[in-house]
Amino acid sequence: MKLTEGDTTARYEIIVLAGGGARRLGGRDKPGLVVGARTLLETVVGASAGAERIIVVGPRRAGLDRVLFVQETPPGAGPLPALRCGLAEVTEPWVALLAADLPFLRAAQIGLVVRAAVENERGAVLADDARQPQWLAGCWQTSALRAALAGYAGDSLRGVLGPLQPALIRPGLAPGEPPPWLDCDTPGDVDRARKLSRYRGEELHTHGSSG
Repeated sequence: MKLTEGDTTARYEIIVLAGGGARRLGGRDKPGLVVGARTLLETVVGASAGAERIIVVGPRRAGLDRVLFVQETPPGAGPLPALRCGLAEVTEPWVALLAADLPFLRAAQIGLVVRAAVENERGAVLADDARQPQWLAGCWQTSALRAALAGYAGDSLRGVLGPLQPALIRPGLAPGEPPPWLDCDTPGDVDRARKLSRYRGEELHTHGSSG
């Protein structure tokens, strides 16, 4: 399977963590929140179309027929139990790990991270403007991730992923383009994402109609 850009061929699956309690959103159904024309989860699944398979750890959703839904035990136990649950289903040599609340993540950015992970031979993650790794926007060698999880007794994603020394990737963004790592943890985040989405939609409509 050829990736979107470049000449790296890699087979990969994607795990989307979509089962948290969304405490900072008052327990609202975060993956089901609409930003733009789609729910947050629909956007992330749509950006994942280049994967061999998409594994969503969380409640089953209608209208996502390509997706394998699995559920950690107990539901909402946290990101590491959810990761272990999703990783048990992975059969490809590479796996991308994504949050379910990334309204501006696109397929080309996932492809960029996958290629960087293969070149690094361990993993790669997007890095924000402060060069901080975004642990739920990355790709990993499946065997290395399984080994790291097997030897880790903590409860932090950074604790298990950081020692794998991923490459930090800064995608090129057009002026005014929202960053792909912008997530929706709080009501303020959701409001900001919706405003950015409306602005981008109006801007694209204006530019498209001018030509």
